[in-house]
Amino acid sequence: MNIPETVAIIMDGNGRWAKQRGLPRTAGHKKGADQVRTIALEANRLGIKKLILYAFSTENWKRPEDEVSYLCKLPGLFFSKFINELMEKNIRVTFAGELEKFPKETQEVIRKAIDRTRENTGLELCLAINYGARREILLAMQKYAQQVNTGLRENDLREEEMKEYLFVPEDVDLLIRTSGEERISNFLLWQIAYAELIFTKKAWPEFNEADLDACLQEYDQRDRRFGGVK
Repeated sequence: MNIPETVAIIMDGNGRWAKQRGLPRTAGHKKGADQVRTIALEANRLGIKKLILYAFSTENWKRPEDEVSYLCKLPGLFFSKFINELMEKNIRVTFAGELEKFPKETQEVIRKAIDRTRENTGLELCLAINYGARREILLAMQKYAQQVNTGLRENDLREEEMKEYLFVPEDVDLLIRTSGEERISNFLLWQIAYAELIFTKKAWPEFNEADLDACLQEYDQRDRRFGGVK
């Protein structure tokens, strides 16, 4: 089977999953965090090189204060529970986004996980945290303009150099969105230019190894021509 190198997932449906069971939205987020472990381990086993998970968007700050507060605590709960297993499985943790806008405790937990797993050579588990694709592109252009204005480089940016300025430099091969919605929601707009898109009705808290495997089977059947003709 043709395994994609870089897979991105919009982890949607935590709140709806909880509501259907008469549970608070935070219960859905907690269950969703457990599924991060499940899917990361399966992606690592399958040989995927990078898994990018949309954990917290720039728009999520608009949610109720108690929900945002819980989401900020989730990295600590997740890594305290699973960091040893990530080490055992040789998984490396990275992040994409503006981490400095989170509480210091959240920043510290994430940076510790990154430092501890830095030398691992298996799956790269990239958490998109306080991430928005338009914001990413805007910051990239500001950085480039600053370099031009200060004489660090010429005004000659080529498309293939754009990745140097982005949070995520890789092109995405496969983008999956759970819970039935069929939109991109400001996620990796540059990187998914030629990605295969799969939308599944399963909510993220119930998206399991078999579901990921099914998505990869569908990906394997796609004819990727990148604008050309075969």
